[in-house]
Amino acid sequence: MLLVPDDFDSEPGGWKLATHKSAVKRHEQSIKRSLSNQTRRTRIKNLTKDVLSAVEAEDQDTARKALDEAIPAIQKAASKGTIHKRTAARKISRLTRKVNIIQSVE
Repeated sequence: MLLVPDDFDSEPGGWKLATHKSAVKRHEQSIKRSLSNQTRRTRIKNLTKDVLSAVEAEDQDTARKALDEAIPAIQKAASKGTIHKRTAARKISRLTRKVNIIQSVE
């Protein structure tokens, strides 16, 4: 099923629609994959914000819990190919370092 409006007309300069069965299938797969990737990226951003806000508030317990929730989500996104594995490692490292700093200060 192509996600195209019923009244769509492929005029010059408009979208080129898939005509072959395999091209239609690939298009559907790409839409499904991009939605999944977008969901994973949004989840990572929200979890990262939770960790950073807890670090700013210097709340050790909340920061550690948020970090423990963020790390698996980041790793899963890397394993699925949503983000690069080195990007995931960098994000995890930076978040962990910030949480460890507030734990060592207090």
